Amino acid sequence: MNAGEAPPTRLAPLLVLASSSPRRRELLARLGLEPHRIASPDIDETPLAREVPRAYALRLAEQKARAVDRAGDEVVLAGDTTVALGRRILAKAESDGDVAAMIGQLSGRRHRCISAVAMVDRAGRLRSRVSETVVAFKPLCAAEIADYVACGEGLGKAGGYAIQGRAEALVRFISGSHSGVMGLPLFETRALLRASGLALG
Repeated sequence: MNAGEAPPTRLAPLLVLASSSPRRRELLARLGLEPHRIASPDIDETPLAREVPRAYALRLAEQKARAVDRAGDEVVLAGDTTVALGRRILAKAESDGDVAAMIGQLSGRRHRCISAVAMVDRAGRLRSRVSETVVAFKPLCAAEIADYVACGEGLGKAGGYAIQGRAEALVRFISGSHSGVMGLPLFETRALLRASGLALG
């Protein structure tokens, strides 16, 4: 294997990924793993009254992990990524207007990407970890915001952007986990999977 290449993926016979996100599956492949089963948890993602972003992300990840039916020999992995501007949670963008509004708010400012990962192991124990990354966008003019909205990649994304796409060229500063901003912090995920007894290199 050449330097910088991801390890070859192998089927993890006990691993259930509680997410339909192709991005999380892609990130798991960077650990050399492919889940044997994908499940999409159905939970209410509405923030609670006065809930702070870190607690919100952690609660959703843990609820997703618990919401998936699990056989006795399976391990369930779930994640949630939340974008926070101060104490304000920027939800997933549901329209072009949402993307434009969120990117406008993030323009020239620092924000936090909080990525929680949770796992239910074979004994039914819930374990979780949280990664926080600081991201700063360059100041954006109206034309740059409109151009990003038009590309369409911000739809369905927390904060209205996807760092693995065209938005990465707008980021002037990042401190923390790039994979966490994408949706699954690999350092924390690897630690949880190893704690579950799943064989990793």
